[in-house]
Amino acid sequence: MSGSSQFRLLGTRRFAPFFATQALGAFNDNAFRNALVVLVGYHMGLDEHAVGFYSNIAPALFILPFFLFSASAGQLAEKYEKARIIRWVKLFEIAAMTLAAAGFWFKSIPLLLSVLFLMGLHSTVFGPIKYAILPQTLRADELVGGNGLVEMGTSLAVLVGMIAGGVAMSSGPLPASLLVIAIALVGWLTSRAIPPAPATAPDLRFNWNPFTETWRVLGFVTKNRTVFNSVLGISWFWFFGGVFTMQLPNYTKIFLGGTESVQIFVLALFSIGVGIGSLLCERLSGHKVEIGLVPFGSIGLTVFGLDLYFARPAATALHDLSAFAFLAAPGGWRIALDFVLVGLFAGFYIVPLFALVQSRAERSELSRVIAGNNIVNALFIVGAAAFGLGLSAAGLSIPQILLATAVLNALVAIYIYTLVPEFLMRFLSWILVNTLYRIKVEGTERIPDEGAALLVCNHVSFMDALIIGGSVRRPVRFVMYYKIFEIPVLKFIFRTAKAIPIAGRKENPQLLERAFDEVDRALADGELVCIFPEGGLTRDGTIDTFRPGVEQILARRAVPVVPLALRGLWGSVFSRRDSALGRARLPRRFRARIGLVAGTPLPAAEASAPVLEQRVRELRGADA
Repeated sequence: MSGSSQFRLLGTRRFAPFFATQALGAFNDNAFRNALVVLVGYHMGLDEHAVGFYSNIAPALFILPFFLFSASAGQLAEKYEKARIIRWVKLFEIAAMTLAAAGFWFKSIPLLLSVLFLMGLHSTVFGPIKYAILPQTLRADELVGGNGLVEMGTSLAVLVGMIAGGVAMSSGPLPASLLVIAIALVGWLTSRAIPPAPATAPDLRFNWNPFTETWRVLGFVTKNRTVFNSVLGISWFWFFGGVFTMQLPNYTKIFLGGTESVQIFVLALFSIGVGIGSLLCERLSGHKVEIGLVPFGSIGLTVFGLDLYFARPAATALHDLSAFAFLAAPGGWRIALDFVLVGLFAGFYIVPLFALVQSRAERSELSRVIAGNNIVNALFIVGAAAFGLGLSAAGLSIPQILLATAVLNALVAIYIYTLVPEFLMRFLSWILVNTLYRIKVEGTERIPDEGAALLVCNHVSFMDALIIGGSVRRPVRFVMYYKIFEIPVLKFIFRTAKAIPIAGRKENPQLLERAFDEVDRALADGELVCIFPEGGLTRDGTIDTFRPGVEQILARRAVPVVPLALRGLWGSVFSRRDSALGRARLPRRFRARIGLVAGTPLPAAEASAPVLEQRVRELRGADA
């Protein structure tokens, strides 16, 4: 099923009941919250100061459990079977919604605020399970697609829940009460069909102290640098989104001239964009965790966030516009498109980051890593509120706040990519490779997920390293001929990827020895290293004799060796035959169909140069 659509997961028991359960939970969260907003704002006769007070305290109550209980929730998800915990969480939701119904009926704000805290607790416990269960139930090539479906389902459930909750409360407390209780019951019923997901750390000793455990789970987050920076990226998204959504009610009223229907409409556009972007991630990434989409997403967030400012920098003279009237007004379509595209690129940004955390964190610690992620997210959401309030107090208009956020997004993205150059390198590789080729990847799951290994591959084109680097989930250190390393434009990518330049012994013996030393250091540090044992590009499309340098590397450091073979590259862009680098005319095989296939790893003792050459020839087959 490697090349199949992610939508097939919706027909499987290992995914569909969980997908429905988490979407119903997101629906109910937002149906209850918006029903509460409508009740307090329109049906209780409160003055605007009281409404403002409750509007500000409500988000704080919802987010407070994330600080208090995320660490404990991570332990629960690690120590116990996850499907069983989900069913208990859904029973908790039914009880909370029963209390909500009482609060609606008696118009008791203290009771409803208590329920809001309980629903925050519900989300706190469910969060670590939500993202930790996916790697247990999905294959590696399904992880991006599954995350895309979850993000799509969540964003649409949030939107529909907000609309349904508001509409139900507009008809009175009884319809709102029946809605939230009914959805909670359906969520519990769907949860009963979720298959067991065994505990990943059943012997974990539970720490009841939330403060020391919070510190501990944050240690799990920072343990792996790539995971930590991915969490920072996810949390930054919540900051960015938090600033935008917090400004939306007044932005809709003052700058778009719209009623509540326009606010719902632009939220709908954003949610649809997130859903589309999340679903496209699987297709664009080729069924693998493609972090090259993260810079692509951040660029889009900045560009269309900036355009929202330029589309409507000043307050409008229009008032009380419906959604259709807003679209018909000057600039309406441009603003609507901006909201769709901000959502679209948000999907490109957030889905690979979650998939990267899931694939890089240790399985026995993943739930606690997600719990730590939720704590950091909560801190950034609080920061978003403070940021918006601070800029507003400084006299900035809402479009200016959105402009500042978009500019800050660009600066933060640049900073993150200096911390994790792998993100930027994968983006540039992804752009180049997918512009020039159509690639099919097979067997890369045979490459170890952790620990040192040596990759050996035939050498056909100047793009070989980028193709391999963009197709293997882990970062790869390439050993490459120094003249290829120095090619303009590609040099930046190779240097960013910490490629190791090498020369022949007669050309530069010092560079040759430095290369072998650096390869040994990389393998000692548990990294992947890829070499091209032919020593240069093929001149006729055939595989040349493998040189003994590979044996010299393995004699110094005995690590597993994974044979790779590139197919279909001979005659394509940047191969010697018909290459624009070698001839004055364009190549005949632009957008060529190519392949990369990985074979079974060999122990160092069996990996002589002739054996590896034979394995690579077999993997490549007759297709050069």
